[in-house]
Amino acid sequence: METTPYILNDLKAFSLENTIEEAKLLFDETSFSHFPVLQNNQLIGLISEESIKDLEENEKEIGYFQYLFSHFHIQKNSNLLDVLGVFASNNTNLIPVTDNNDYVGYYEINDILQLINDTPFLKSEGVVILLEKETGGYSFSEICQIVESNNAKIVGLFVSESSATTVKITVKINSNEINEILQSFRRYNYTILSSHKEDFFIEDLKERSNYLQKYLNI
Repeated sequence: METTPYILNDLKAFSLENTIEEAKLLFDETSFSHFPVLQNNQLIGLISEESIKDLEENEKEIGYFQYLFSHFHIQKNSNLLDVLGVFASNNTNLIPVTDNNDYVGYYEINDILQLINDTPFLKSEGVVILLEKETGGYSFSEICQIVESNNAKIVGLFVSESSATTVKITVKINSNEINEILQSFRRYNYTILSSHKEDFFIEDLKERSNYLQKYLNI
């Protein structure tokens, strides 16, 4: 999904000449964890609330404390997953956006989360299935074929967890009639980790277990 409409520029970035006191005031008035510092509209770095909160030289300029700067940004027109990756890897709620090294604004985490919430994967109706299979033993094309051969469509899928031996795959489909789909996955040696009331295989196991328990109690 396109992220450029979510670039904000309502707050003026710091310059090296701004003071620590001015930076602390902005952090007090906003919820930002970081804020960009520019020189001639070029991104020099970011100053964080955590890095300056204990400084006592409030009248000194930010430029004296460049050793405290963080250094991350994202290019304009980057995709949503890249933007999310920068948020996650830098423990921040603000990312500067640049275009050919020029600062153009910033992304704010709540706007990006709303964008994710508006994706068909989360917004559209359907059923989410969590699968597990050995690493290297799965393919997205196979998963799509299994779903579509049972007259359903995939809304989205992604690898939600992986290790050296197994991988977990989250799949969302547009149908509530999923029993045949679940059985097809099992025939292809996928383990179903999610629970579904439409899963007749599990219901059958429960019935057999109850029958066996009654037999043993006779």
